[in-house]
Amino acid sequence: MAQDKGKPAALMFQGTGSNVGKSLMVAGLCRAFKKRGLKVAPFKPQNMSNNAAVTEDGGEIGRAQALQARACGLPLSVHMNPVLLKPQTDVGAQVVVQGKVLGNKSAKDYSIFKRSLMAKVLESFEIVGQGCDLVLVEGAGSAAEVNLRANDIANMGFAEAADLPVVLIGDIDRGGVIASLVGTHHLLPDAERTRLAGYLINKFRGDVSLFDDGLKLITEKTGMASFGVVPWFSQAIRLPEEDAASLHGSSQGIGEPDPEGDGRIVVAVPRLSRIANFDDLDPLIAEPDVDVRFIAAGTAIPGDADVIVLPGTKATLAELRYIRKQGWDIDITAHYRRGGMIVGICGGYQMLGRVVRDPQGLEGPAGEAPGLGLLDVETTMETEKVLWETEGTEMDSQAPVKGYHMHMGETEGPDRERPWLALKGCVEGAVSRNGRVMGSYLHGLFNQDGFRHTFLDRLKEGRAQGVSFEEQIEETLDALAAHLEEHADLDGMLKTAGKYPT
Repeated sequence: MAQDKGKPAALMFQGTGSNVGKSLMVAGLCRAFKKRGLKVAPFKPQNMSNNAAVTEDGGEIGRAQALQARACGLPLSVHMNPVLLKPQTDVGAQVVVQGKVLGNKSAKDYSIFKRSLMAKVLESFEIVGQGCDLVLVEGAGSAAEVNLRANDIANMGFAEAADLPVVLIGDIDRGGVIASLVGTHHLLPDAERTRLAGYLINKFRGDVSLFDDGLKLITEKTGMASFGVVPWFSQAIRLPEEDAASLHGSSQGIGEPDPEGDGRIVVAVPRLSRIANFDDLDPLIAEPDVDVRFIAAGTAIPGDADVIVLPGTKATLAELRYIRKQGWDIDITAHYRRGGMIVGICGGYQMLGRVVRDPQGLEGPAGEAPGLGLLDVETTMETEKVLWETEGTEMDSQAPVKGYHMHMGETEGPDRERPWLALKGCVEGAVSRNGRVMGSYLHGLFNQDGFRHTFLDRLKEGRAQGVSFEEQIEETLDALAAHLEEHADLDGMLKTAGKYPT
């Protein structure tokens, strides 16, 4: 595609399916092209994720676009991800447009409603591109989801509306990458097929030369150029994940106690049915002497846990039912009686209280449910969504904290008189009388090295100070950029986008 005068070059990355590595690939390319001296910006027309980040302009976007913006060295903007869908049930989601909640839609209703969103998406795309040399656009799911093609704003529908060339990404690790690429090409109508400028193969293990015949076959069947075969990038685990499908049962596989007892601090995290913003746990996962175990449904919370962390959720009342269905309420109470520590973040904080009320049916059918009763507080869901970045200190240690609020609901009660945090202009959270149960609405508080190390020191005296989490993310983005420079045809992608390398 020719680059229009006055407009930035742009290139869209679509996948043969979900979880093929689009988000990571775009993040790495954002950093690689930035290192080449270009001003780069990320864009994703429509995202579906319960992992979100608060933007400087007072809205929210998908966590993947937040990482991509960081790779570009840009502040977060709602226009980088103008449509965000946050699943609340199996058939419905909260719809966020340009950072603001519009309401809830069933999948069927949204399939019709989304046709009205293209104008907003194109508006945001234009805003993101202002002053940039290059915009890297990420698609969603599969390019060949023909059942979702009507009114599409996420993949080829957007590529056509914005007149963009497309690079197709396939994941060889899951098997069948040749069929995935060739089949996707075959399923697209002629007008869309001509937009496929080339393809990238991701997550290759072993000797790349052994795939030479596969590359020839793909090119022969599709006519697409190869932009490279990218080997497995093992350091990807150090970067935030967006999709809950990436969570494993535990770091040991099944969430069972370690019979050898290696001395690590065990953090048990029930994998909730509507888990949200689970990247809150990433800094703990990064610590070498911490064993974070995501506990799968049907699996008991291990008895050797030092602390149980209840993470955020998109549907607190439904999640309380889910916890009781798994028997986790019994495990949590037993852990408490053994003297264990329990932490709740956002929805997890709400569930630790005596009751959660949703009189307006904001998360589902109107009603209320008893909480776990470990904090003497009550929560009432309210219409207005709280979205703001803030910072402060932990009340007890005075260790600095920084993060963001993203919740619907007010929590009050006697344990609020023992707040956990002192934030700008307010005190926040609650701590039980014995100090072993604490909750807060602040996402990202574990990102701060000083606070995290102080928290872990309470669980295990004399531990090493551990990692610098933010530095680790920056180093990993740099390593990913170098990985792509070595194994992918960045010059070819720039030419395809209409930005010729100098």
